[in-house]
Amino acid sequence: MSGSRWLIVAVTVAWLVPPVAYTVTGQEPGTSVGNPLLVVVIALAVGALHVWHAMSCLRGGPSPGWPVSLALLMVLVYLPLQWWSWSWVSTQCFGVASLALLLRPRPKLWLPIAAGLLIAPALIDAVRLGPLFGMLSAAYDLAALTVAAGSLYGSVLLVQVVEELRETRPALAAAAVSEERLRLSRDLHDLLGQSLSAVSLKGDLALALFDQDRLMARAEVAGMAEVARDALRDIRAITRGEHSVSLRSELDGAAVLLDTAGIQTDITADLPADLGSPEERLLAWAVREGVTNLLRHSRARTCAITIAPRAGTVELTIVNDGASAGRGRGSGLAGLADRARALSGTVTASHDGEHFRLGVSIPHAPDRKTR
Repeated sequence: MSGSRWLIVAVTVAWLVPPVAYTVTGQEPGTSVGNPLLVVVIALAVGALHVWHAMSCLRGGPSPGWPVSLALLMVLVYLPLQWWSWSWVSTQCFGVASLALLLRPRPKLWLPIAAGLLIAPALIDAVRLGPLFGMLSAAYDLAALTVAAGSLYGSVLLVQVVEELRETRPALAAAAVSEERLRLSRDLHDLLGQSLSAVSLKGDLALALFDQDRLMARAEVAGMAEVARDALRDIRAITRGEHSVSLRSELDGAAVLLDTAGIQTDITADLPADLGSPEERLLAWAVREGVTNLLRHSRARTCAITIAPRAGTVELTIVNDGASAGRGRGSGLAGLADRARALSGTVTASHDGEHFRLGVSIPHAPDRKTR
């Protein structure tokens, strides 16, 4: 038996001690105890039957013979009442708890029976002791029995939850590792794609200028080294989970990079003042991915980047006139779509002749201040 299941045994023993102690010591006047060992044996049988019912429920459902064991438990709980009277009455919490566990999928069946089992002794106590004191005693009996039965029932549910969590822990750990790997893969792809494209572009320019203008070629080589250093810093930040992107810096960097590539660029950004950080990061990654794809897969002459609010959304469009022949969706666009879905957004990519259009749309509800 696993460590967590001992909790059920402990709670069962804790609620068995009071009725056994009251009965053996003769707390109820006029009761016939007889042999105290018999009280202990019957109490152990009651506890064993309840624990059996609890363990069978933890194994996936009641055992086939549960009606017989439940009937035997009820006999051991209610039959001794005629000899041991109210000293033994608290044992009915075991009958109520077992009934609730065995018939848990059918609450319409067991709830009325359990309520009747709990209320009946309280009403008998009220009649036996008179109106005022009887009502107080009945309320106490009902509350105590409900707490006892609830703790017996709840301990089984608690153990069940603990065991389910223990079983799912490896799966949760594997999912967390997979999610972290996906994040690293996505961030490295989005980061290195543009950085390597910039290094390649500046390297080509340096080679072209080497024989014509050594100073300009040297400047391009220096710029290439600076891009490489920035990429190294970003990679280190990504591995520590500290990397962040800025939409404004991505737009400025895109303008410089596209201008260096000789691409005529028009950037229009009408950003809402209350745009959240997650939305801004998504748009920044979209600009980076769109510009990277443009430099790597097209021979565009013009590019238009537009960000504007529209009908409850913020939309980003990147359009260029150098659509390549390949029409597939790469891993970069797939990663961008994953980021967008996390914010209930969408990513679209379409071709229209020589024009390629990348669109990102994310929900945005502007803050409205009431006067």
